[in-house]
Amino acid sequence: MQKIYVIANKIRQYVLPIAIVLGLLLHEYCAAFNVVVPYIIFTILLLTFTAVDITKLRFKPLFVWIILFQVVVSLGSYALLKALGANEIIAEGILVGILCPVAASVAVVSTMLGADRETVTSYAIIGNLMVSIVAPVYFSFIGVNQEMPFLDSFLQILRRIGTVIGLPFFLALGLQLLWPKANRVISRYKGLAFYLWAVALFLTLGQTIHFIFLNGKGNWSSIGWLGISALLFCIVQFGLGKWIGHKYGDTIAGGQLMGQKNSAMGIWMANHYLHPLASVYLAFYSVLQNLFNSWQLWRKDHKKGRP
Repeated sequence: MQKIYVIANKIRQYVLPIAIVLGLLLHEYCAAFNVVVPYIIFTILLLTFTAVDITKLRFKPLFVWIILFQVVVSLGSYALLKALGANEIIAEGILVGILCPVAASVAVVSTMLGADRETVTSYAIIGNLMVSIVAPVYFSFIGVNQEMPFLDSFLQILRRIGTVIGLPFFLALGLQLLWPKANRVISRYKGLAFYLWAVALFLTLGQTIHFIFLNGKGNWSSIGWLGISALLFCIVQFGLGKWIGHKYGDTIAGGQLMGQKNSAMGIWMANHYLHPLASVYLAFYSVLQNLFNSWQLWRKDHKKGRP
């Protein structure tokens, strides 16, 4: 078992790039597993939340700036682009890309890079709960549910997103308070969250790529602009996050919490509530953020090896 653990740690930095390549190669088969993705995301969050003492987590000033960026800049960018006459697909892609919650595996990558575990885990919970409330509000008047009455649309979306994001938190909290033994058993497998995220990434990327092959004709300009936008915001979010994090004593945490997105969750939201091609933004972003994270992990390991 120890030998397997050592091997897993060595290949960890290559898991996400492998998931991306497999998504490109096997996209035709990924569409058949669309229904599985929400259950994988639910499991990832449950494993993440049971691994920490939720009652000891604290809200930190750093979180205010990250939440404001996600909530205000996402809607502001959408409104500005629409006012300038931009394509709806591009506007929706940037909206969901910025609003997209922080990755469930952020604690794994961030702590490997040297961030404070309590900080990143606290925001992983707070940020995901925030999106489970804000996303239904936005998607009730943006996307495919605009014709529905606001309250009906909000409750329908809240039920689906809240079940995937919010329910794992309350389940973990209940286990910790009422059945701690079961919580300890589940938390032993917290390391699986990273690899489950890679599976979810592989499936959602494959589904998006398959959709591009089927419906991309005539939309290549929008797809190109989504790619450029993803690159721009990837640089902005990691850079701005690191700058803000430095002000609060944890540069790595700031960058990862603002820049590392749960792209599988974002692609799923876009496919269900917006124009499906909007998910291309997150497909591009996923590739970019994972290349950057792989480079960060390699750089840290390289520095450790120096005399």
